[in-house]
Amino acid sequence: MKKATRRASASARVDSPKDSAWRVFLVFLRLGLTSFGGPIAHLGYFRDEFVVRRRWISDASYAELVALCQFLPGPSSSQVGLALGLARAGYGGALAAWAGFTLPSALALVALAQFIAHGGAGVPAGLLHGLKIAAVAVVAQAFWGMARTLCPDRPRIALMALATCLSLLLLTSPAGQAVVIAIGAACGLALLRPVAPAHADALPVAIGPRAGARWLALLALLLAGLPLLARLLPVPGVAVFDAFFRTGALVFGGGHVVLPLLQAEVVPTGWVDDAVFLAGYGAAQAVPGPLFTFAAFLGASMKQAPTGWAGGLLCLLAIFAPSFLLVAGALPFWARLRGNPRLRSALMGANAAVVGLLLGALYHPLWTGAIHQPRDFALAVVAFVALVHGRWPPWLVVLACGAAGWAFGSLA
Repeated sequence: MKKATRRASASARVDSPKDSAWRVFLVFLRLGLTSFGGPIAHLGYFRDEFVVRRRWISDASYAELVALCQFLPGPSSSQVGLALGLARAGYGGALAAWAGFTLPSALALVALAQFIAHGGAGVPAGLLHGLKIAAVAVVAQAFWGMARTLCPDRPRIALMALATCLSLLLLTSPAGQAVVIAIGAACGLALLRPVAPAHADALPVAIGPRAGARWLALLALLLAGLPLLARLLPVPGVAVFDAFFRTGALVFGGGHVVLPLLQAEVVPTGWVDDAVFLAGYGAAQAVPGPLFTFAAFLGASMKQAPTGWAGGLLCLLAIFAPSFLLVAGALPFWARLRGNPRLRSALMGANAAVVGLLLGALYHPLWTGAIHQPRDFALAVVAFVALVHGRWPPWLVVLACGAAGWAFGSLA
């Protein structure tokens, strides 16, 4: 009981938001090397690292940040990382957070691009399955902690349950996540009593509204201008940048949703063969970090210049650039509006909906995709206990589950 109290109080205190970009890079680099399981699992890793262990942000502020990034197009986990880096060390911190979390998987995919394109051997299936089981445990831990903090009463528990049911039964598309959060916010506004803002927990952002408006204006300018520039300058690199920038700016749901959109951009145009595209998709499942780094594989596999390392870097920057512009543009207004009492009620409902979405994702696709037989369930239970009670770091649980899954596959 005392241990749980210490853990809760630790997550309630928030450290002074002053750091160097280099330290931010090192923290996110470790996450970039160990964060398997997709965006939902990434948010679980982030919560354990920045809410529980390092106390960079409170549980309530973290949930609000997740809700904001779920509303924005693009990869939500990467956008949460950008916002945290921005709060700790300014623009340099945002770049450091993105580089640390993104480059490990991007470099691995670029290095493997030609090998995968020629039908090389993939990652052992048992290892991949073990990593999926680790993701189940990580997300279960995140749900356990966030539910206790953000759904402490009956109305918010009911909203959490409603959000779970809607996400699993009716609003099943990834874009439906934003609708579920909007419904939660509307219910919170109508049903929950306004509360005072958690002023000590606010995410500090050293960007003013004018700067935010300029970033959003730049995003709109690029969305309108890049297609025109691609027509005026018949240079392959411009058209490629435009295609990946538009995908990163307009896709809702992130992760797997980006794959069919990218396929429509690169396969019909003849930039990448369909077989190579599918092989790269398989490789992207075997590496940690955001699935959007699949763009680096595609850039390195282009049939025309730029290709190789240059193509991989170009496509990687293009698909992630809108995320930076959106986060830097939206956060200044978010920081000012969150103190409004009525908005606080709406955020209470949105936070409960975020927890419900997490519970729904824990069931599908994580549970349904990873727990197929009793030994899978047993491994997930052991991993969950190791995280919650054993206080094992997530990277160690990931490695242990991967090794166990590989061993199970060898025995099959």
